[in-house]
Amino acid sequence: MGRYEIAFSGKLVPGARPELVQANLAKLFQADAQRIATLFSGRRVILKNNLDEAAAEKYRSTLERAGALVEVLSMEPEIEEVELAPPPEPEPQARPVAVPAPAQVAAPARLKVVPRDEYMAAFVGVDAPDFGIAPVGADLQDAKPEAATPRFDFSGMSLAPVGSDMGQQKAAPAGPPPDTSHLRLEERK
Repeated sequence: MGRYEIAFSGKLVPGARPELVQANLAKLFQADAQRIATLFSGRRVILKNNLDEAAAEKYRSTLERAGALVEVLSMEPEIEEVELAPPPEPEPQARPVAVPAPAQVAAPARLKVVPRDEYMAAFVGVDAPDFGIAPVGADLQDAKPEAATPRFDFSGMSLAPVGSDMGQQKAAPAGPPPDTSHLRLEERK
């Protein structure tokens, strides 16, 4: 369900007299002459917005009978259809790369970048190592050291017997209440 707005830019119905249209609009909007004059300044003014289709048509016909030509515009954003680019052509399959044994691996060679366009030309002088010697999917991270097992001293702990209550330890009963028989209250004057 669309929402609409009513816009007025000072245009009149053909054959309508401007002073009569201004008087009609003043009566419709219950506005003074100064406010009505701002409607006829030539700028586009939104008279009403957030209307459903029936209410927008009612406003349009009422204002047209008063002599004003208004535009009923949708408030919904227009969705523009965009033509998608064709899918890229499949790349030729790369030949598998033989991975030399770890003892034979030399320091990585330097990568030579050949620019494919003017934007990539900025990367010609980049001195980057070539890590392309490993096959696709090979793990390129260094091996993680084995985690050391933490040492805990469990000698001071014991297990509770089966079925025992694992709640809070009961507090020792409080001693007898203090003797307050020698205290008394006096009024101050």
